[in-house]
Amino acid sequence: MDTMESEVSKITIESLDEKYLFDFTRSDDVAAWTEQSDTVRDVGMSKAVIVIHQNIQYRRAIFFALLNPQVNGAGFAGVRALGHYDLSRYTKLQIRCRGQGLFNGFKVVMRHKDLNNEPNYSWEQQFQAPKDEFGVVNLAFSEFKAYYRGKKVNNSEPLDLAHISSIGLQVYGGVYQPVKQKGPATLEIDWIRAV
Repeated sequence: MDTMESEVSKITIESLDEKYLFDFTRSDDVAAWTEQSDTVRDVGMSKAVIVIHQNIQYRRAIFFALLNPQVNGAGFAGVRALGHYDLSRYTKLQIRCRGQGLFNGFKVVMRHKDLNNEPNYSWEQQFQAPKDEFGVVNLAFSEFKAYYRGKKVNNSEPLDLAHISSIGLQVYGGVYQPVKQKGPATLEIDWIRAV
């Protein structure tokens, strides 16, 4: 096999083993991402936004959040992208990222079958972002659990990986969480992929 055939084979194998959902180091934008924070309720006071940060040497997305929990239970800040993703051939989600700020507890929130809003469940998994240096966070799809308004629910329906319709990021620390985070935080993201 000549060098050209070898390189083509390598590219084909890599593309079967991984699927980049968002590669912010290249050309993926954040225009389709929308805020999903507690300000959807009258009492909510948190804020989230995702932007592209770029200079001559690098390009990445930055998720900025201000988590401002309220005594009445409001307290979440996040963003999400709607779409149609078939992740049924993969076992986990990977995020190359770095957290900065007062805290580094985040979660991925996914929904399926175009059931992207209440009263439908979301499937969530928390993670601690690497600090100071970039690292890769691994989130097994089997560990995503069903939630409703931040509270874990007993649900026999699994997340349908063949029909993912929403992928989001949030900071956690709401009324049902044992860890109470508040204040500003950032998550710098190079890419999100399924492997």
